[in-house]
Amino acid sequence: MQVALGGTFDPVHDGHRALFERAFELGDVTVGLTSDELAPETRREDRYVRPFDERKADLESELAALAEEHDREYEVMELEEPTGIATQPRFDALIVSPETEAGGERINELRRERGHDPLELVVVDHLRAEDGDVVSSTRIVNGEIDEHGNLTPDRDGRDRERSR
Repeated sequence: MQVALGGTFDPVHDGHRALFERAFELGDVTVGLTSDELAPETRREDRYVRPFDERKADLESELAALAEEHDREYEVMELEEPTGIATQPRFDALIVSPETEAGGERINELRRERGHDPLELVVVDHLRAEDGDVVSSTRIVNGEIDEHGNLTPDRDGRDRERSR
């Protein structure tokens, strides 16, 4: 099975690793990595995103270990548009998170219009940090959590307390 997924992956965290793990369980994996031009457009908040080459190097180091563990192949391709690589006919499945499932449905509409079979959409739930909120790159960049979802200490050394 040929499996696709896409994102900015800056920085890579355990939530991303769960997506990658599920993808490799299903088959060979192609990851669409947002271009430097597309990456800012895909962010909910205005924040710095590292250059494509840096993100790609980190992503490939993550993927290499999983590919070996699962005896699978992988490839990283540059995404120039949000619907990206998944409209290519060679793919069978698309890994999505709950907030990107609608995008997966849009990709399937485009595939149908082009005469391709729809992709199997495989939804991987969010990973939760120790405070119960979603693990996200933005939260990591903002200093709230680490890549594993552990709360980080405030600047004065106290543990961050979040109101619910």
